[in-house]
Amino acid sequence: MSKNEFALAFNEVLEEKQLSKEVILGAIESAMVSAYRRAVNASTAQHVEAKIDTDTGKVFVFAEKEVVEDVMEPKTEVLLEEARKVNPEAQLGDMVVVETTPSDFGRVAAQTARQVIQQRIREAERSNQMQYFERQVGEIVSGIVQATNVQATTVGLDMKAEGVLPGNQRIPGERFKVHERVRAVVLEVKDGPRGPQIVLSRAHRNFLRRLLENEVPEIYHGVVEIRAISREPGARAKVAVMATQAGVDPVGACVGIKGVRIQAIVKELHDEKIDIIQWDQDPVVYISKAISPARVNGVYLSEVEGNRTATVVVNEDQLSLAIGRDGQNARLAAKLTGWRIDIKSLAEAAGDAIQKLRSDLELSALLPNAVESIPAIEEVLAKKAENRPLTPEEFSMLAQFVDRVERRTIQIKEDAARAVEEKTASARAEVPTAAFGMPLEEIGLKEHVFNILVEAGFDTVGALMMSMKMDANRVLGLPGIGPKAMQNIEETLAAITFPEPPPAEPVAELAVEPVAEAETQPEASVLPVEPVAVEETPVPEKQVPAKKESRKVVEEEEDEHAKDGVSLDELFAMKPEIFQSAGGEDEESVDGKKKGKKGKKKSVELVLDEERGEVVGRKKHKRGDNEFGEEE
Repeated sequence: MSKNEFALAFNEVLEEKQLSKEVILGAIESAMVSAYRRAVNASTAQHVEAKIDTDTGKVFVFAEKEVVEDVMEPKTEVLLEEARKVNPEAQLGDMVVVETTPSDFGRVAAQTARQVIQQRIREAERSNQMQYFERQVGEIVSGIVQATNVQATTVGLDMKAEGVLPGNQRIPGERFKVHERVRAVVLEVKDGPRGPQIVLSRAHRNFLRRLLENEVPEIYHGVVEIRAISREPGARAKVAVMATQAGVDPVGACVGIKGVRIQAIVKELHDEKIDIIQWDQDPVVYISKAISPARVNGVYLSEVEGNRTATVVVNEDQLSLAIGRDGQNARLAAKLTGWRIDIKSLAEAAGDAIQKLRSDLELSALLPNAVESIPAIEEVLAKKAENRPLTPEEFSMLAQFVDRVERRTIQIKEDAARAVEEKTASARAEVPTAAFGMPLEEIGLKEHVFNILVEAGFDTVGALMMSMKMDANRVLGLPGIGPKAMQNIEETLAAITFPEPPPAEPVAELAVEPVAEAETQPEASVLPVEPVAVEETPVPEKQVPAKKESRKVVEEEEDEHAKDGVSLDELFAMKPEIFQSAGGEDEESVDGKKKGKKGKKKSVELVLDEERGEVVGRKKHKRGDNEFGEEE
């Protein structure tokens, strides 16, 4: 094969298979190594490698051989002269990689390498297909129908891949013909023994989402956002959209001029009806629009214990439209909004409202005007039952009556739920936190009582105490729990002692800080003879007003160190420099006088203060290396 022929053939394979040059070269070289081993019957332990010249297409095979003086086995041995052509420093016994391309290797390689090359190329193709279609999950792909039956339709896709459109992922009623072009969304990609298994779908709601993105530029660019989609393939779909920019009509953008945009999607989905509604943050408005095309009189929401129910009241002529064929419209609206929807006619809602007023004394007491209007409402309902036409005023009267009763009912339920929450919070505050971490088996209940409580869901002491505080009858009502068992529970709970929580850090700091300050500041030392010789260290103003807790701690410290009182000899032995008078101490002295009333037992000596004209106590403690005196 000439240079040009090989280069053309090689590039043609690269283009056809859409593979990289390195992958193809690696596959060919690996095939040549296998062909050489098979041609000369070489051992798998011998190192063999092949190189291909991409310009000429010639193949060179290199094998590892032992350097010997006399060749006995040409497959594994080479003469010293030949080895030194490759490696000038080769010695006898060394292992050298030398070229060993057989003379007729081109024909042998062509015959033996074809299968290996094809296998490697197939593996590379499958790997590329897998990576490509894994990125396409959730996106629309287009393909040609290759085969179809009731169970599934095989679709030829890009990169010579095949996708499967199962029967349950097709739009009901649609039929495909071979060689027909079809669009679908990639639902799942799995790795199989014969390449990637690509599952397609035309019934998934994401197919409708992608179609809308393709047809409506505002959705593609994010000006209009799809908030929710509910769909029954082939029959009806509801799409809730909202605008992310002011001044944009989201519904109009999706429908298009004269409905041209939505009609293209309806045609693709085989005349599936699509309702485009505007999403609203207010559930009442949102549900009212989701019930469209029916007109709604009122929407009343009830959210109790996680059950979100919306009662929708419509006129008699709108009832069938609101419910839809086989309940389809109401079902799709419920999926779209996430609320359970209960649709009633105005007459039915008025009858239920009368029943509520008569059965609920609290409700009737809150709505005296509505109770008074019951006879008039019943008269209108009787007229309706006889199929006599009602005036607009009578319809308005029914609607107002239902609206008053339903709103007050919802308010009563909300108040009751709020009361339960407050009761629960107050009961929770009365139960120690440690109780919720204490298992029930640790408190010593009777065995049969313990078993009944565990089966009822009481796993901690805190849960049991909460239930007892909120409603003891709930525990009493459990099967097998009688007065004696209740007595055992109450006595056991009363006998439990919980560890007291540690005091809060700020309180502890307040109790300790004054002691630390007292230890760090020098205490006044006073001579009993001359008031001038008294040293009274000024105290910062923020330290003067001592709190009750700190004063108590200081007094306890004084009790401990009462025997540290200093004698008169020690006072006289001190240097005279420290006995300096400090002026302006009136406030501190007054405060010290108050302290002295409690600590006279512990005072060392009584001293006459001539400036004040009264006797005051002076005391000195010795704590470690610091000496300080305190006036009392």
